[in-house]
Amino acid sequence: MRSVSNRTRVGLLAALTAFGAVLSTSSATAATQLNGDWAPFDRCPVDAPAMLAADGINTIATCVSSGSASGSITLGKSHVPTGNTDLQLGVIQRPDGTTSLVAPPEGALTADPAEIPGGLLGLMCPSGIPVVSGICRQLTDNNLNRVTATIEPAGAPRDFNMAAAFSTGEPILTIPVRIHLKNPFLGDKCYIGTTAEPVLLKPQNATAPTLSLQRFSADGTPNDDEGEMGRYTFDGADQSDTAFAVPGASGCGAGLLNWAVNLKTGLPSASGKNSVKLNSTTTYFGSPYDPAGLAPNEGRKLSEFWHSAKR
Repeated sequence: MRSVSNRTRVGLLAALTAFGAVLSTSSATAATQLNGDWAPFDRCPVDAPAMLAADGINTIATCVSSGSASGSITLGKSHVPTGNTDLQLGVIQRPDGTTSLVAPPEGALTADPAEIPGGLLGLMCPSGIPVVSGICRQLTDNNLNRVTATIEPAGAPRDFNMAAAFSTGEPILTIPVRIHLKNPFLGDKCYIGTTAEPVLLKPQNATAPTLSLQRFSADGTPNDDEGEMGRYTFDGADQSDTAFAVPGASGCGAGLLNWAVNLKTGLPSASGKNSVKLNSTTTYFGSPYDPAGLAPNEGRKLSEFWHSAKR
């Protein structure tokens, strides 16, 4: 992998590593199983037109996968642990350091929904308001009490800062998100943040990851000497953001319970009262070891290699 500098590659990886988890959209969908060192890239959009058009010199098609097994998010007075998360993207790199992102058909981000501790009882109860206290009295059924929260994209990422990817404590990019709360009483359209007024996360590296390089054959078999593919692995980095503001809830109980959710959780919540943390992320970045050697068909060869690794 020579046509784009190592510094560009490392910066891209660190940026995309940051906060893959807090952009999760839903439970992970079924993905293709791939052999060997291809395995982390099971949702890479290798057949997207922009990826296939990469020529290996002016544009290089790459696959990125980033995941974290645990973390947490605090919004106002509510603290929710997060579970397994997975971000995968295709990336078009250029020699001047600029990039374009390509999402898989089902979306770039998936995650296990997080369960809010205490459920609806913890979210709204107790309450002196009759309509809310009436709901609280019915919450002996665990299925009625259970509330899950899933963080979803609410716009395109922006404000990418390449220099921040090499350091700690500087925002790498801005990610608009919204938090989807699900419960029978809250309905299916209860959100904290909207596409018009999203939560704006600005992730930064809290700790630096360790870096290693693997080389492997087109079908995923490890091959340190002559492998057609190369994979950078960034391991062990924590990411965080403590500076974002959070708007109030909307659409909860057809809008009738917005105020109850806001009152109990302390929303809207100003910058400095909220936080996100991801623990020990692992990010993989894969592209042909010598993209220029595959010109003008680097993108098409990447797709061919990916499909050859299917189990």
